[in-house]
Amino acid sequence: MNRSIYTVYLAGLGMISGALSAQAGEAGDRCPAEPGTAPSGELHAERIAIADNAAAGLYEGPVWRDGTLYFSHFLFTDGFPSKVLAYSQGELTTALADSGSNGLALDEHGELVAGTHKYKAVSRFDLDSGERETLAERYKGEVFNSPNDLTVDRDGRLYFTDPDFQRRAAPGGQPVTGVYQVDGDKVRLLDGTIANPNGISLSPDEKTLYVAGGGESGYVRAYDLTSEFPYSQRVLLDGVVVPDGMAVDCLGNLYITEHTAQRVRVVNPEGEVIAQIQLDANVTNGAFGGDEGKTLYLTGMGSLWKLELDVAGLPY
Repeated sequence: MNRSIYTVYLAGLGMISGALSAQAGEAGDRCPAEPGTAPSGELHAERIAIADNAAAGLYEGPVWRDGTLYFSHFLFTDGFPSKVLAYSQGELTTALADSGSNGLALDEHGELVAGTHKYKAVSRFDLDSGERETLAERYKGEVFNSPNDLTVDRDGRLYFTDPDFQRRAAPGGQPVTGVYQVDGDKVRLLDGTIANPNGISLSPDEKTLYVAGGGESGYVRAYDLTSEFPYSQRVLLDGVVVPDGMAVDCLGNLYITEHTAQRVRVVNPEGEVIAQIQLDANVTNGAFGGDEGKTLYLTGMGSLWKLELDVAGLPY
């Protein structure tokens, strides 16, 4: 996200008077001057009652933009129909009635981008008109399986996961479940060895890419983006139960959702678990928002939660 867009983001948070963090250094304009204090121990999230719907299917891909939390809502019926909901000032509305989306993020211009299983592509949406633009739809001549989660760096490079969870939404697909990088018109397969890669995030300094996957006995891999391609990698955390999406705070801690374990584990950049959030439904993903960027929002099976923290985080 570039400086001008993030300045708008900070203004929306009421933080524009704060200087950028010298300590954050290469995290640059993505985090406030004083990110805050990392969480520890057992934490408890609060349900947002207006979004409660046990029959709603899955909520996914939260992203904070201009004082509003956007997230996907999709069903498990034929085609996995999906829309984008908007939560703001206690109200829940429909922002896009037929998005076909899963994970959401913001591009370098602050526009909404999405993994769209309906189109087997990565898409960008205009929230005012509802118009969709395709950013990436093929690799080696074939469409993707079901683009799931994504993240974008300040220069507009996009990273996304492509499991096969919603592959049946449309014909075609890839021979592997992969992790991809999109740089302009160039699409590159970063890793085709993860069984159903799911959550994906960048560290605040954008030197490390994190990917969660592997199913019941899953893990989180960390890729060194400063190394030569293929990027060197390590396992940050193993023993992750059905890993799903991730959020990142401005200290570099990861908030890793474990879908069927109904919990979020907070892990520092060294891979040490420092906190845990136990929930009461299957959980899918997380993002930071709120007036100071210190509210962690979590999505799940017909469920939306929030948790006030002492550290600011990234909006998707």
